[in-house]
Amino acid sequence: MIAYHFPPLAGSSGIQRTLRFAQHLPALGWQPLVLSANPRAYPSTSADLLSEIPPDLVVQRAFALDTARQLSIFGRYPGWMARPDRWLSWRFDAVRQGLQMIKRYQPDLIWSTFPIATAHLIAADLQRKSGLPWVADFRDPMAQDGYPTDPEAWAAYRRVEQTVFDQARHCTFTTPGALAYYRQRYPKRADDISLLENGYDEASFLAAEKKLVPAAHLVSTVGGVKPAAPLILLHSGIVYPWERDPRPLFAALAYLAASGQLNSTQLRLRFRGSAHEQELMQMATAAGVLDFVELCPPLPYEEALAEMMSVDGLLLMQAGNCNSQIPAKVYEYFRAGRPVFCLTDPSGDTASVLRSAGLDEIVDLDSIDAIATALPRWLGQLHVGAAALPDINSVRAASRHSRSQDLAKLLDHICSPK
Repeated sequence: MIAYHFPPLAGSSGIQRTLRFAQHLPALGWQPLVLSANPRAYPSTSADLLSEIPPDLVVQRAFALDTARQLSIFGRYPGWMARPDRWLSWRFDAVRQGLQMIKRYQPDLIWSTFPIATAHLIAADLQRKSGLPWVADFRDPMAQDGYPTDPEAWAAYRRVEQTVFDQARHCTFTTPGALAYYRQRYPKRADDISLLENGYDEASFLAAEKKLVPAAHLVSTVGGVKPAAPLILLHSGIVYPWERDPRPLFAALAYLAASGQLNSTQLRLRFRGSAHEQELMQMATAAGVLDFVELCPPLPYEEALAEMMSVDGLLLMQAGNCNSQIPAKVYEYFRAGRPVFCLTDPSGDTASVLRSAGLDEIVDLDSIDAIATALPRWLGQLHVGAAALPDINSVRAASRHSRSQDLAKLLDHICSPK
């Protein structure tokens, strides 16, 4: 399993995919071996998930550097050193160590996961030298129309993508839109492309439930329970300012505040671990709604899950140019069991998966008017306990164990005698 995203990397939900597969696959007949990058290549690290790596799991960490942070001079570096990505240096030692692993452990199959494209380059080199079947996993699409915007970066992605479809035995994608897009792009390989969605880890949620504390803004009354402080609407995880742009939401809040429909004693938007605090603060300040906004540092994973379960509602944002992508946090939001206010293109995959779980409060991310109309109505439902909750059957189907079963069946099929 070739994966850049692996503990102790901090700040990316991509860690969960490989880590949870590595946990669940042994009980399903597959023993993983992980080939990852040396932690020095990670922009930030955290030890909170290291204890969840199975003690008998073989993990090799190859030499790697982040070109932008570690190979630049006065902030500048040759472009070729960061194509297809900033971790190109990982490729060389990873191939060397990968060949040693193949010789020692005699694996049946190679698996690699994108969005770090160098992982697929490493897998392609190892496949070519070993002849082993290769499954290429795509958590995001690669060379799309208009993305990446830099022509040379787009061309580099396109070359990697072509290599994958020339050499890999099978490819998996996390969303129906990406699946359909690639089956259309590579019609001769359509039968070798399948869906393998993201999910949530049940054991992590059970551990997180032990860390739950009563919501500080709820007070007991003779008539039951009622809010005594602002409702908390939480966005947990990275906010990409131009792909999860909160400015229309901020503008809608400004309108609602100016018209007397909403104030900061009634609602707080909490951004947890956004990774772009300065930009969000500037945007909120420019809109005049900074008093509605809380910018909070990342939490250890189980504590972050506990927070999801304890707040009043969860905020999801996804731009229309990401219609073939679904944020991995969607499935954690499902398991958290809280109402979700979603800002996205109603025709995209994110909207579809929410509807399938019975969550239909979906508003166009770019429409200030639509947000200003929908938010007070939804908050009113939230206030009286009438906001929709995720459908329990959809929640169960989205567990990482269920996804691991899907992957194990695929691997069994690929390695079965013809």
